[in-house]
Formats: sequence, structure tokens, C-alpha cells
Amino acid sequence: MKAPRHTSTTRGFSRAASLMQTRIRKASEQRGFAVTRLLTHWAEVVGDAVAQIATPVNVSYGKGGMGATLTLLTTGAQAPMLEMQKEQIREKVNACYGYSAIARVRITQTAPVGFAEGRAAFAPAPKPAKEADPAVQSAAETLSSNVENDDLRAALAALGANVLTKQKP
Repeated sequence: MKAPRHTSTTRGFSRAASLMQTRIRKASEQRGFAVTRLLTHWAEVVGDAVAQIATPVNVSYGKGGMGATLTLLTTGAQAPMLEMQKEQIREKVNACYGYSAIARVRITQTAPVGFAEGRAAFAPAPKPAKEADPAVQSAAETLSSNVENDDLRAALAALGANVLTKQKP
């Protein structure tokens, strides 16, 4: 008796994460990051407040291999604030690794690779919210008027307004 044939549910498509995983791992390992989760989930590991002012640049291991040094990139004005939080950052990063991999945290205002590559990333100013066209808004509300739940109706109206606005060439 033949075994049933396995059919793929992805229909020939692959997840973007699986396509980029090996490339991200190679690039991060060149910079000393054996665990890429530290790079990809930096804000979750150290918190939003620290992630906005600091970026991990390098993990360097000593000759003995015991206790690595994590180098963080920040701006000059934020360096003293980050200096006071070094121990908390080290504890959070070690929790990400699962063991006491990081012994020291070093703060720098330039990356070890040079000035051009080591610029601190600043978040752009938030874009102002655009006012929806009243005709589009009323059309979207009309389309979602038969929904009983108020929250769902408001969400569908907002989604409909976005879709109707984007359809204009």
C-alpha cells in the first residue's frame, strides 16, 4: 500500500524569515553575535527606552573565551545615562543568551569600524495624520453600517477609508 503523498500548503512560497535566516546569521556572526535574537529583538531585550538611545555594535571575546564584551553605540548626550544602566543591560542581555555570556558592557560614541559605518540611527519624526476625505469617510461608514459591534464597525470603517483612499491613482 502506498503512503499518501504529502502536499505543500505554501503553494511554492516561502517565509521571508526563512529565506534571510542564513544571511542574517552569517552577517551577525562576523560581528560577534552568535545569537541573532539580540540584534533582531533588541527593543524587547533591553526595553524601548534603552533601544531608542543605544544600538549593539559588537560582541568581542577575550583570549580565554570567558566573558565577552558587548559594545553599544550611542550619541554623546546619552552616554552618561547609558553608563548608569550598564549592569541592568548586561543582566537583560545575559537573560537573552540564557547564560552569563556578557561580562562587560562598553559604551562608544563611534563604531569600531569607523565613522561612516558607525552612525547612530535616529528615529524620524512621526508623520502627521492625514485627514480623510469626507466623501470617502462616509462611503466607508456606509459599507460598515450593518455591523453590530461598535469597535469592529469603527475598525472596519477606518480600514475601508484607507482602502478607498489607496485605490485612487
